[in-house]
Amino acid sequence: MQRFIAIAVGLALAGAATQAGAHHSGSMFDPSKSVTVQGTIRAFNWTNPHVNVEVMAETEAGKPAQLWTLEASSPGVVGRSGWTKRSLNPGDKVTVTFAPLRDGGLGGSLREVKLADGKVLTWSTSYTPPADAKP
Repeated sequence: MQRFIAIAVGLALAGAATQAGAHHSGSMFDPSKSVTVQGTIRAFNWTNPHVNVEVMAETEAGKPAQLWTLEASSPGVVGRSGWTKRSLNPGDKVTVTFAPLRDGGLGGSLREVKLADGKVLTWSTSYTPPADAKP
C-alpha cells in the first residue's frame, strides 16, 4: 500500500511540474522585438500568477485608442523589483515598453513602465538583496 501511495504522489508531483512548466512558457512573446506605446492605465491587476496592466494606447488622430494587455511576472517577483499593488492606478499617463505577442495581438510581456513624473518601473526575475540586508 505504501508503495502505491508513493507512486501516486510521484505521478501527481510530476504532473504538477509539467503544468507549471507549460504555464510559465513565454513562447507567445517575441523577445527579439520591442514595442513602445503611450497611453493611460485602464487597470492594474496585482494577482497571481502574473501581474498585468491594461493600457489604453493613443493612436493616430481620428482612430480609436487601442487596449493593450501586458503581462509581467508574479507579484512576488515584481514586488522584489520595488513595485507595489499601488504602483500604477487607473488614469495614470504612461509610456510602456514590451515584447509583443508573436501573433500580432494587442498584448505583450512588459519590460518597462515610465510614469508621467519620469519614474521608471522595471522588473527582473533575478534578485539581489539590498546592501543593508542582514544574512
